[in-house]
Amino acid sequence: MQLEQVKHDILTWSENFVEVPHPALGDWAPCPFARKARLSGTVNILVGVNPYFDLKNCCRQGMGKYEVIIYAYDPEEFPYARFHQALEDANREFLVAKNLLVLEDHPAAAEWVNGVSMNQGKYALSLVQSLSKLDDSAAQMASKGFYHTWPEEYLTTLFNNRKDPR
Repeated sequence: MQLEQVKHDILTWSENFVEVPHPALGDWAPCPFARKARLSGTVNILVGVNPYFDLKNCCRQGMGKYEVIIYAYDPEEFPYARFHQALEDANREFLVAKNLLVLEDHPAAAEWVNGVSMNQGKYALSLVQSLSKLDDSAAQMASKGFYHTWPEEYLTTLFNNRKDPR
């Protein structure tokens, strides 16, 4: 995987989907904060080597100037069960204790919200963010009705390891 192509693919997905309001999501963008982070240059995209150890190193180094650090992997090298377990282990063993959380996106784990596919689709992604900032942002959006149209099953998974703001 070439870093420049990976960055292009992820940023294009963000610009053309993640940041765009969608009628099935109550006319909200899937992530109302993504555009600002992309435009301000606070998204760091890397080609990962090993999900667990990449996250361990990220935890040691911290977020620096970034709001989101995204590690991209070839989903053929990291099948969903193995990828998911590595990210869950990282959250449980060291990330949450350091006020960080990794969210996952894997092509083999389809994420549908009201008929809308939320997946990037090409890469297995681990997205690291500040846990407290995620919780604050979720509370802000919940107060505006952001989650009203989202299915309960999806939200239960989304708020795993987090404060449910509803």
